Amino acid sequence: MKSKFQNNIISTPKKSAAQEKRKKANWAILGLTFLIYLIILTIKPGIIINSLKYFIHIFLKVFYIIIIVFVFIFITNLFLKPKIIVKHLGAESGLKGWFIAIVSGIISMGSIYLWYPLLKELKDRGMKKGLIAAFLYNRAVKIPLLPLMVYYFGWKFTVFLTVYMIIFSIFMGITMDKIT
Repeated sequence: MKSKFQNNIISTPKKSAAQEKRKKANWAILGLTFLIYLIILTIKPGIIINSLKYFIHIFLKVFYIIIIVFVFIFITNLFLKPKIIVKHLGAESGLKGWFIAIVSGIISMGSIYLWYPLLKELKDRGMKKGLIAAFLYNRAVKIPLLPLMVYYFGWKFTVFLTVYMIIFSIFMGITMDKIT
């Protein structure tokens, strides 16, 4: 007789027809991409070589950042249980949730696309979509660049624009919560 643990390992949930269709489409796109690369390789191999060099350059540039993002995801999975995320960033988080989203958006570093996996993980654990929107909106406010902005545009412009972006990130977040 199998234990509950063994049943959970052996049995996997069945995929819906839409998931299967999406999976086939993904494989078709990958196959088509390889086919296009093979055709170009036979016609103009220099283009493919330059493309691969550029890919390797970009990959090496973001590799360590990707590792850091996955470490953040691991730590999130280890310590942030859904109940904690829902409490601080969920539907009932209130002003504290907005504050956390705004401040973390402002202090976050790195390329925006590297934050997407972590934000998706937090969304799956209960983070409001509006707070995700506020976080992304506030990525435009960068404290280290504020002196440079003041130098080029002046104090009044910098303060007004920064406050404007923070306030409208809340409106954008509320809008996202209502339409999604």
